[in-house]
Amino acid sequence: MNVVLGVGGGIAAYKSAELARALIERGARVQVVMTAAALEFVRPLTFAALTGNKVITGLFDTASSEETLSSAIEHIRVAQDHDLLLVAPATADLLARFAGGQANDFLTTLYLAFTGPVALAPAMNSNMWTHPATQANVETLRQRGHYFIEPDEGSLACGMIGPGRMAEPDRIAAEVMGLTVRLRDLEGQTVLVTAGPTQEPLDPVRFISNRSSGKMGFAMAEAASARGARVILVSGPVSLPDPPGVTMIRVRTAIEMRAAVMDHLAESTVIIKAAAVADYFMAEVPDQKIKKTGAGLSLALMATPDILAEVGRLKGDRLLIGFAAETQNLLAEARRKLESKNCDMVVGNLVHQDLGFESDDNEVVLVCRTGESIPLPRAPKRHIADQIFDHLLKLHLVLRAAT
Repeated sequence: MNVVLGVGGGIAAYKSAELARALIERGARVQVVMTAAALEFVRPLTFAALTGNKVITGLFDTASSEETLSSAIEHIRVAQDHDLLLVAPATADLLARFAGGQANDFLTTLYLAFTGPVALAPAMNSNMWTHPATQANVETLRQRGHYFIEPDEGSLACGMIGPGRMAEPDRIAAEVMGLTVRLRDLEGQTVLVTAGPTQEPLDPVRFISNRSSGKMGFAMAEAASARGARVILVSGPVSLPDPPGVTMIRVRTAIEMRAAVMDHLAESTVIIKAAAVADYFMAEVPDQKIKKTGAGLSLALMATPDILAEVGRLKGDRLLIGFAAETQNLLAEARRKLESKNCDMVVGNLVHQDLGFESDDNEVVLVCRTGESIPLPRAPKRHIADQIFDHLLKLHLVLRAAT
C-alpha cells in the first residue's frame, strides 16, 4: 500500500517520524509531505532517511527552470500514485483549510486532488480542539467520509491536561492499516439502513415523535458506503445532509417507512434498523387543528407496524441488525429484542443526558446471535459504526460456518 503522510506544523510532528517507521514495518510505502510550519519542528532529512524517498516541502521544490512544469503538477502525480492520505499531526489550521477547500501549499493542493480515503490524526491544544469552529470543521470533514484517529487525553506541550494530544504512532498505524483492509470488505453487498425518528400526525400541526437525531443511522450508512457497499438509506425527518454515494429515501411516518423498507427488502443483503420508529399513531387524523379547551384530551392511538419483527420473519439468509435504546436493563432488553425479532445482532445503548439521542458520541453493547455481548466504549458515532461492521462481518463468518 502506498501512503502519503502529511505532516502539519505542531510539536507532535516529532511523533510523525516514528509513525512513518511504524507504517513501513507494516508493509506500507510512505511518501512524506511537510508543510512550511512542520519544517520548524522536524527536518526533512529525518523522513528521507526513514522512508528512502525525497520529502516534498512545497509546490515548487525543484531548482531548475526546465523542471518547473513537472514540479507544478507533482501534486496530481502523487494523488494518482497513492492509495491513502494520512495527515498526522492534523493541526487546527490544516483542518480549517481542508474544510474550506483552500489550496495554498502542496499538502492542501494534494488534498483537493486526492480521490482515495483520507485519515486525519488531530493534534492541538485542548481549547483549540473543543472550539466550535474546529468541531464544525471536523464535522464537515466527517461528512465527506474522512476517517479520524481521535486524539488522546493527557498532558500537552502547553502544560494543559485534556484532549488534543496526537494518538500514539503505533495506534495510528494500526488503525490506518485496518482501514485499508476495510476499504472494500462490503463490496457486492446491498445494505438497507433506517434512521431517525418517525412523526405520527395528531392533526395538521401536531405530531408524536421522539428525540432521535438520525446521527447513528447516518453514520452506519456512511460507513457501509465507504466500505464498498451499495447503500439505501430510509430516513425519517432529520436535519442531516444526505451522505455521499448513498441512495436516499426520506419518509415521515412509520407506515411510510415500512413501505420503503418492504420495497427494497428483496434486493438487500444486510438490514440495519437504526430508526427510532414511534410506537403509536392516530388512525383517524382530523382535517383541522384540535382546539385547546379547559378540559383534558383523550386520543385513540393504535400500535404502529413492527417493521423489525416483520423483516425478521422474512429475512431468510440476510443479516439483520436491530437497535435498542434503553433507560434501564440494557442487556436483558437487547437479548429480548434479539430473540423476539429474529435479529443476528442488536446494538444496545443506554440513553442519558450526553449519550445516545442527539449526541455525536455513543457507547454501546453488541448482543449477538452467538451469545456474545461485546461492549464498545464511548467514541464518535462514525467510529462506532465501523466497529459494528467489523464485528458483524466476524459474526457472519461464524454463522455461515455453523450452517
